Amino acid sequence: MKYVGICAIALAFFVSESTMAQNDNVFSAVWWNVENLFDTRDDPKTEDNDFTPDGEYRWTRRKLQAKIQGIAKTLVMADLPDVVGLGEVENKYVLRELCNGTPLQQAGYRYVHHDSPDRRGIDVALIYRKDRFRVLRDSTVNVSDSAAGFFTRDMLVVEGVTPAGDTVCLVLNHWPSKRGGDEAEARRLAIAERLRSVMNDLKERHPGCAVVAMGDMNSGADEAPMAVGMGFGDDSINAEGVRNLTWRLPRDWGSHKFQGQWDYIDQVLLLAGDGWMVGDLKLLRYDHLLTGEKNRPGVRPRRTNQGPRYEGGLSDHLPLRLRLRRKE
Repeated sequence: MKYVGICAIALAFFVSESTMAQNDNVFSAVWWNVENLFDTRDDPKTEDNDFTPDGEYRWTRRKLQAKIQGIAKTLVMADLPDVVGLGEVENKYVLRELCNGTPLQQAGYRYVHHDSPDRRGIDVALIYRKDRFRVLRDSTVNVSDSAAGFFTRDMLVVEGVTPAGDTVCLVLNHWPSKRGGDEAEARRLAIAERLRSVMNDLKERHPGCAVVAMGDMNSGADEAPMAVGMGFGDDSINAEGVRNLTWRLPRDWGSHKFQGQWDYIDQVLLLAGDGWMVGDLKLLRYDHLLTGEKNRPGVRPRRTNQGPRYEGGLSDHLPLRLRLRRKE
């Protein structure tokens, strides 16, 4: 893996330079569904058999390490965000490998993770720089329906403080996929309503804070879960002042591509007090994250596996980076 050495050198330089230049009035966050970040061992409690050396994807430690090092490289290029929300993470083992077995260790990343009831064993997780974000409390919000036999990823809620002493509350999401038609849509709609309530509760608990909800919503901004469940209608702001920052991004791209069409099924929402203003939200479309379409013009995210074939990429999603500024 040639880029590992280059990444380590680049990170060492970046850390030494950026430490002097860091602005405590800027808070940076990335959301990224990293698509099937599994370890190589079979967990008898979950449906992870495909991601073992003998499984359908022939998932080996070499492939896992290539993926982890590639994720680290991407976060270096994203200027070492203060916090990173990750989707489709199996367990604490892969997070330890990412935080301690890559150049990210030099930046002091730690992680927050809770197992959720998802049948495949994938969860949302947070990694954060301990010098840039002090965790006060972390918890989960269960959005499964055990009575109906439906199990999905919990929301992860992390409340913390920035170096400037400001409270930031993060709500990480990975909503059910569109498989299942109207029934799946109804579930996403109910989860959206729950997220709306969670964001408002956090704002009441921490007056003046910034509440940032990030995640793979598996819904576009104009679909019912966002338009009705979150109350956006056809606007980028709802009645409680929650802003869908993804509306600002270029429409000819997206975080995910399906059948040749880009869409922002990954979104970043913000509910912030008067002391905060948004710096920018950016779609990170680095060259190593993309590959050419086979039968269509243009590019798409370079996946780790395309069906059972190993493609060697990192994810079928592109990351989003938020820079949130404190008014000076």
